[in-house]
Amino acid sequence: MGKDSGELKEYQPLLKDFKEPSLLLAVWAAGIGGTFQCGYNTSIINAPTKAVQSFINQTWTERYNTEISTQVLTLLWSTIVSIFTLGGLVGASVGGTLAIRFGRKGTLLFNNTFALLAAFFMGLSYPSSTFELLIVGRFLTGVNAGIAICVQPMYIGEIAPRALRGAMAMGTSIFITGGILTGQVIGLNELLGKEEYWPILLSTVCIPAIMQLLTLPWFPESPRYLLIDRGDDVACKKALMWFHGPDKYHGEKEDIERERVSAGGIKPKKPWELFTDTSLRWQLLTLVVIHMSQQLNGINAIYFYADYVFTQAGIPAAKIPYATVGTGACECITALTCGLLIESLGRRALIIGGYFLMSVCCVCFTIALTFQVYPWVPYLSMMCVFAFILSFGLGPGGVTNILTTELFTQTNRPAAYMIGGSINWIAFFFIGMIFPFIVNGLKQYCFLVFLVVCCLVATYIFFVVPETKNKTFLEIQSEFQSRKNLVLHLGCVHTNEYG
Repeated sequence: MGKDSGELKEYQPLLKDFKEPSLLLAVWAAGIGGTFQCGYNTSIINAPTKAVQSFINQTWTERYNTEISTQVLTLLWSTIVSIFTLGGLVGASVGGTLAIRFGRKGTLLFNNTFALLAAFFMGLSYPSSTFELLIVGRFLTGVNAGIAICVQPMYIGEIAPRALRGAMAMGTSIFITGGILTGQVIGLNELLGKEEYWPILLSTVCIPAIMQLLTLPWFPESPRYLLIDRGDDVACKKALMWFHGPDKYHGEKEDIERERVSAGGIKPKKPWELFTDTSLRWQLLTLVVIHMSQQLNGINAIYFYADYVFTQAGIPAAKIPYATVGTGACECITALTCGLLIESLGRRALIIGGYFLMSVCCVCFTIALTFQVYPWVPYLSMMCVFAFILSFGLGPGGVTNILTTELFTQTNRPAAYMIGGSINWIAFFFIGMIFPFIVNGLKQYCFLVFLVVCCLVATYIFFVVPETKNKTFLEIQSEFQSRKNLVLHLGCVHTNEYG
C-alpha cells in the first residue's frame, strides 16, 4: 500500500498538468491535419492498387487505341506510389524555413493547401480520364506530409510544459500510427475499398485538412516562437496563460527567457550552418544516426513480409487485409503505451530497449523463415511480425522525433528538423529502391543486415546520448558540451602520453 501511494505521488504532477484541456486539444488540432496525414497517405494507397491500374490501362487504351504494356503500367504505378516520397523530401526541405517565416501554427495551417489541392486533383483524375493527375496529387500529399512531420513536432514540443514534453510529443507518433490504421480500415471492402470507390477514397485526404482548418486557428502560436523569434513578450505571455493557465505559466516563461538570453539575438540558423558549428557536432551526428536508422532498421521489411507470413500461417487471402489492420492497430496501441511510459522510464531506456528487442526479433524471424518445414514455424513468424512492430513503436518509432526537439535550442531547431526530415525521406526512398534487391540476394537472411543496424544504433545511443527527461533545452545542450569537453580532454591526454 505504501509503495502504491508513493507511485501515485510520483505521477500526481503529471496528472495535474494534464488537467489543462487546452494542451491536449492543441495536440489534437495540430496532429489531425499534421502527421495523421503522413500515416494516412502512406497506407491509403494500398487498397486501390488493382482499381487504379485498371483505370490507367483503360485510359491508355482510349487515348492510343492499344493496351498498355506491363512494363509501362508498372512504371506508372510505381511512380504514383513513390512520388509521395519525393514530395516528402521537398516538404521536409522547406518546412523549417516556413516555420521561421510564418510561425509553427501558421505553417501548419498553410500546409493544408497542399492536401486540399491533392484531394481535388486525385478526385478529378477519374472523371477527366487523366491518370497524370494522380501523380500530381500524390506529390502534393508528400509535400504536405514532409512539412507536417517537420513542423508539428516543433509546435507540440514548444508548447508543452517540461514535465510533459515527452508525453505530449508522442502525439506525433500516435497520429502517424493512427493515420496508418485509419487508412487501412477505410480501405476495407466494407467501406471505401471497393473498386468503384477509389476516387472518393483518395480524395478523403481533404477531411483531416478541413478539420484542422476549423480547429487550429482557435489556439495560439508557439510561445517560444513568439518571444525568441518575434520578440513579442505580450503575445508570448497570453499564449502561455492560454496553454498552462494563469497560475502555472511563470516557470515556463522563465525557461523561455533564459533561452532567449542565451540566444543573444542570434537569428535562426540555416541547415548548412549547423554542419559548420563544432559545438553541435554530437547533436548533429545523433540526429543523422537516429533518423537514418528509423528507416533502415527493418520495419519496412517486416511490412513487406507480412502478407507472405500471414499466407504461410494459413490465413485466407480474403482475410489478409484484416490481419494487416491488426498490424496497424498493434503499432497504434504501442505508440499510446510509449506516451504513458516515456516520462517515467525516460527516452534512453525506451529507444535502447526498442532497438534491443528488434535485434532479438531479427534473429527469431531469420530462424523462422529458414525452417519453414515445421508446421508451427509460420505462427512463430506471425509472432515475430507483431513483436517487431511493438518494439519499433515502443522505441525508435516514438522517441526519435522527441529527441529531435530536445537536442536543439530554438535558433537551431528548425534547421535540425529540415536535416532530420530530409534524411528520413531520403532513407525511405533509398530502402524502397534497394530493398527488393536485398531480398532477392539474401532472401530471409536480409534480417541479419537489420540486426547489425539495430545493434550499432543501440550501442551508439547508450554511449553518446544523455537522458533528456524533465530537462530544459539549455541543460541538454550543456550536457552535450560537457561530453565534448571530456572527449577533447581524453584526446589531449592521449596525445601527451604518446606524443
